[in-house]
Amino acid sequence: MKLSRRNLIAAGIAAAASPAIAAAAGKGSSNAARFSLGYAPHEGSFASRGGLLEQIAYAADQGFRAWEDNEARKRPVEQQEAMARALAQRGMTMGVFVASMPKWAEFRPLLGSNDDAEREAFLADIRTSVEVAKRLNAKHATVVTGFMDRKVPVDIQTGRIIDCMRRAGDIVAPHGLTLVMEPLNTRTNHPGVYMQSIAQGYAVARGANSPGVKILADLYHEQIQSGNLIPTLEACWAEVGYIQFGDNPGRKEPGTGEINYANIVRWLRGRNYGGVIGMEHGNSLAGREGEDRLVAAYRAIDQI
Repeated sequence: MKLSRRNLIAAGIAAAASPAIAAAAGKGSSNAARFSLGYAPHEGSFASRGGLLEQIAYAADQGFRAWEDNEARKRPVEQQEAMARALAQRGMTMGVFVASMPKWAEFRPLLGSNDDAEREAFLADIRTSVEVAKRLNAKHATVVTGFMDRKVPVDIQTGRIIDCMRRAGDIVAPHGLTLVMEPLNTRTNHPGVYMQSIAQGYAVARGANSPGVKILADLYHEQIQSGNLIPTLEACWAEVGYIQFGDNPGRKEPGTGEINYANIVRWLRGRNYGGVIGMEHGNSLAGREGEDRLVAAYRAIDQI
């Protein structure tokens, strides 16, 4: 078969990445070299290593510099404090936790609806999340801007959600906390959500005009819904506050799907991104084999 220039380039990238993956996967136990970017595993990424604190310790031994925990708000105060101590002792940054968890099965909240009660309940969650963030030393918390209300025109919903997020920003900004709104895909995971793209998040963040309100750019969701990842990040970068990785299809580690995460990492380095990159995905293989492969996948994109 005749090779095109594009095929030759792709083959070269694959050849360069394969030794890094193989070498990292073969190490198995500890890899003390710290990653150049703040990739953040979560509970379950290294489930075979023990409980939450043991997994944090193992992640640190592999060179990970950050951690995230969607469920942290629900944990007992003692566990939140223990996690914060473990991260501080290892020099790791706390990433996001979810400040206000949607009721997924009920398709709620409807933050753009005619009912002020939905917005007030959301803001009450934001107020109580401030103390959680302080305990965790967290600077970012995830929010989902709810679901579409089919009875209300989209533009009216947008205006109400902008107002709601501005009020939320007023609550958290004095405490050094930033709420990052997560656009979600409707094609595979979350039908009916209001915010479906980074571009839509950009519009809401600009309208809210608050240092306490930014976008969580989860590239798994964006790839499914819109694609065009790097140009979208470029256009919306002023309002992006946090990044999450996950390949598509399957929502597993980089290298298991169609997203060229090596190029994403290059772009982030070019932007001097020093924030957390949440590993918002599962492992493609079970057990320790999958955990080794997870570390190897991030080592590969970090080294290219």
